[in-house]
Amino acid sequence: MKKYKIGYTTGVFDMFHIGHLNILKRAKEQCDYLIVGVSTDELVQKEKNKSPVIPFKERCAIVQAIRYVDQITVQYNKNKKEAWEQLKFDAMFVGSDWKGTKAWDDYEKQFSDLGVDIVYLSHTDGVSSTLLTDYIKKQLG
Repeated sequence: MKKYKIGYTTGVFDMFHIGHLNILKRAKEQCDYLIVGVSTDELVQKEKNKSPVIPFKERCAIVQAIRYVDQITVQYNKNKKEAWEQLKFDAMFVGSDWKGTKAWDDYEKQFSDLGVDIVYLSHTDGVSSTLLTDYIKKQLG
């Protein structure tokens, strides 16, 4: 039996790459049921001040097709407590590059009272959607 019943992670999942796959696989290895929140185009624009290359519906279809994903949900905002109230996960998975940031330190405090573990998964160095996009622009430029 896996350590957690329901796991949750979120992302933009633009220009899907091996780092995305690694996070989903490592999360699923630790939970029976994995729910993945996919950020809307509007949320990405608001939070990152850029538009995703791949449209929201296509990003959802890609993530849903991954065998490690049991369910996708729309991430309209970054309110993790609101997501927990709807989904009742007992673990939230995030890349290790977020460990020690103010936001995730705050999540750790907030969720410890709810019995939800924040699990940091190894970040895949050297790959990101931004790097891929920049490389493509350079090749086309």
